[in-house]
This record gives sequence, structure tokens and C-alpha cells, in this order.
Amino acid sequence: MSGPARALPQGAPLDGSRLKIVQAGDPVLRKIACDLTPEEIDSPAIRQLVGWMKDTMRDAPGVGLAAPQIGLSIQLAVIEDRAENLRAATPEQIAERERREVPFFALFNPRILLFSEDTAEFYEGCLSVSGFGALVRRSLGVTVEYLDENAQPRRIEARGWFARILQHEIDHLNGCLYIDRMEPRSFATSDNLARYWKDLPVAAVREQLNLNPR
Repeated sequence: MSGPARALPQGAPLDGSRLKIVQAGDPVLRKIACDLTPEEIDSPAIRQLVGWMKDTMRDAPGVGLAAPQIGLSIQLAVIEDRAENLRAATPEQIAERERREVPFFALFNPRILLFSEDTAEFYEGCLSVSGFGALVRRSLGVTVEYLDENAQPRRIEARGWFARILQHEIDHLNGCLYIDRMEPRSFATSDNLARYWKDLPVAAVREQLNLNPR
């Protein structure tokens, strides 16, 4: 391997345990990550890294993790929305968010080709902005091209929560955090989000925060 993909995270585990997740303020989170070549994607080191990222994401827990979040400025993210994540939401919330189970996969060098014109606003959090959440408006649908773990080209047309996860993780690969897109008045600690806002409809949140209706 050559270039930026040569380095693996400092203190990388030997047993597949959790990697350190860097937090907002670390310069790596504000860089545009470097593309990987097919040869790099197919290397043992990157395959091992994908496994570590999978373990780290599940342990956090989260539904996505991008390489910059573990200190590597490379175009790699992993995504998984397991059935157990959905059990924490009500049927109404699942329907409203168009949320469904997403099997684990890794994507390299992703590009969003198309954003839908229809949008929705929901609370988001981030493993690299630990302990907080805010309302973020995103497109309800996206079309994404990427390379899979075998360096083969793939295309996804995603809707709902899956589309939101893709947008969030691809933002990370372009030096963007959700706080750059959030509704600032909705920013809250995770404890206060769960206490005051989590179960309210977005329209009610906006009304209580004296925000213009959308």
C-alpha cells in the first residue's frame, strides 16, 4: 500500500476490539479524505481495518463509522442498521423515518450523484460529537456510487433513514460534521434530548423552540 492508506490507527487492536473515535476539533475531521486505489482496497491491511471498524461501530453503538472518525483521512465508511436498533423506536417513528434494517457493508470512494428534492428534518447524533444531538434537514433519497470491498463499482438508490445515514457518513469523508447543517437552536445534550425532545414530533419541537414551521 502507498500514500495515506499505509497508516493504520495508532494503538490498533490485535483482537478486533474498539478503536479510538476522535472527537470534534481534531483536524482530521475537517479534511477531504483521500481516495483509495483498487489495489489498496483489496489489501489485507484494509480488510483488517474494515473488521475493526465494524467492531468499533457495533460497540459504540452506531449505525455508521467513517475512517476520519478513527483518525484516518481515507475514503472509507462502514454502515449497518441492525434489527435491534429498530426495536428502540416506536412503529410510528419507524414509519415516519422510513427506517429499515440495513445489512453491514463497507463503501470506498463514495459519491452522491443525486439528492431528492423532498427533505425531512430529524434529530441526529454523531460518535465524533459525543453526548449531543440536533435537528438536521436532509434529502429523503440519494443515489450513491462507490466501490465495494472487492473494489467493484456499485450503485445504491436509498430512501429514508438509510439515505440519511449515507449522507451523514459521506459528509465525514468530505470534512463536514452534522453540526455544520444543524438547526442551532435544537442543539442539546443527549440526556436533555431524551428527557425533553426525543418523543415529540418535529413540528412540536420547532414550535417549542420558537422556530419557523417548515
